[in-house]
Amino acid sequence: MTYSMTGFGKAQFTIDGKSFSVEIKCLNSKQQDVSVRMPSKYKSKELAIRNLLIEGLKRGKIELSIYVDSGSENKAQKINEDIFSAYAAQIKGLTDEGLSPEIVSAILKMPDVFSTEKEEMQESEWEEMEKNILLAIQQVKDFRKTEGANLEKDLVNRIYNINKGLEDIIERDEVRIQKVKNKIKTAVEEIHEKLLDKNRFEQELIYYLEKLDITEEKVRLKSHTDYFLDAMSKSGEKGKKLGFVSQEIGREINTIGSKANDSEMQQTVVGMKDELEKIKEQMLNIL
Repeated sequence: MTYSMTGFGKAQFTIDGKSFSVEIKCLNSKQQDVSVRMPSKYKSKELAIRNLLIEGLKRGKIELSIYVDSGSENKAQKINEDIFSAYAAQIKGLTDEGLSPEIVSAILKMPDVFSTEKEEMQESEWEEMEKNILLAIQQVKDFRKTEGANLEKDLVNRIYNINKGLEDIIERDEVRIQKVKNKIKTAVEEIHEKLLDKNRFEQELIYYLEKLDITEEKVRLKSHTDYFLDAMSKSGEKGKKLGFVSQEIGREINTIGSKANDSEMQQTVVGMKDELEKIKEQMLNIL
């Protein structure tokens, strides 16, 4: 099974009247890149959350955001009675009047009268949040699986096209070599036999044909494409391995192209290169 690196997951839940939303977005990346955004109250759990993401989603650019209903934060704001009383005592010392509603309103606007108590995350709250983070992670994995299946179909099809091109090259190769031999023979016949060193000619002919020989490249290319398909069928992370194999496939295709010396074979090589470029583009998104 092949998995994509891109994915999205979301979970919503409510705790003690507070509404929470957990969103996870994953993009392709050569390295593991994890970022977590959440209210400061929950920062003590950031390391635990990062570990959940790394263990569940492995590689890629992983972004997690936790949103809390904004109205819930105001409930923690309280009047600091000691400071309020101190302001009230000072005002009473300046006037014989009692604390009218206007004076109370003015005191409430003075510095530090209101204080916001720092809330600590309760264990029950963390348990619920952890459960929903895992739920969002599973949604991302399901998304990755679906996208990965589509990627796998596309990659298998393109490897098939490369193998089809290789079959055409193998078939064309016999014609190509015979064509080269005939061309050399015709050129030689135009040279006066007395001016020709037959032993030297045979050596040059063998050397020239060896330079054009692509037997090893054909065998290695088929071996690489078979390995690519076999690796695709295996479980686990495979993006880096497939990336390496695709480089080897490209090396053999390029060598065949440089040795071809045949217009029809060159056209086939161009088509194979085009398929490989599309494979490399897709490889960036394989986990």
